[in-house]
Amino acid sequence: MKIAIISDSHDNIPNIEKFLGWAKENKIEMIIHCGDIASGETVKYLSENFKGKIHLVYGNMDEPYRDEIYGACDGLANTVLYGDIGKLEIEGKKIAFCHLPQTAKELGESGKYNLVFYGHTHKPWMETLSNGCQLINPGTLAGLFNKATFAAHDTGNGKLELKILELI
Repeated sequence: MKIAIISDSHDNIPNIEKFLGWAKENKIEMIIHCGDIASGETVKYLSENFKGKIHLVYGNMDEPYRDEIYGACDGLANTVLYGDIGKLEIEGKKIAFCHLPQTAKELGESGKYNLVFYGHTHKPWMETLSNGCQLINPGTLAGLFNKATFAAHDTGNGKLELKILELI
C-alpha cells in the first residue's frame, strides 16, 4: 500500500492541491495527516479531492478549531479523526501518529510501534530508535519557516522517502 504522510498544512490550499496531484499520479491509497490542518474547510477539501482513506489528528494550531474540524469530519466516509493520537495496523506494521515530537518519542520508545509519524517542528526528520522504531516528521506541507515537504511510504517494499513539494 502506498501512503503519504503530511503535517502542518495550515490551510495552504495551493500546496495541498499540488500535493494531491502528486498523490493521484503516484497512486497513493491513504493519507496520514499529523495535525495543524487548521480548519474544517480544509478537511472537506482534502476529503472531496482524495479518493482514498484519510486519517488525521489534531495539532496545537487546531485547538481553537477542534469543534469545527470534528464537525467537518462527521459524515465524511473517507476521513477518520482520532483526536490527539492515531493508531493503525497496516500489512502487519503497527503505526502511530500524533502532532508533538515528545509524544512521538514516547510512542516510539514504548516498543509497540514500527513507525511513528509526527509534525509540529516544520522540519522533515527521520530517525531510528534503538528498539528499531522509526520516527518520521514529514515537515510542513504549508511551507511555513521551511520548504514545503511531505513523506511517502510504500508498505510493500518498505521504502520511505521525504519529498520537497517544489521538486515534484
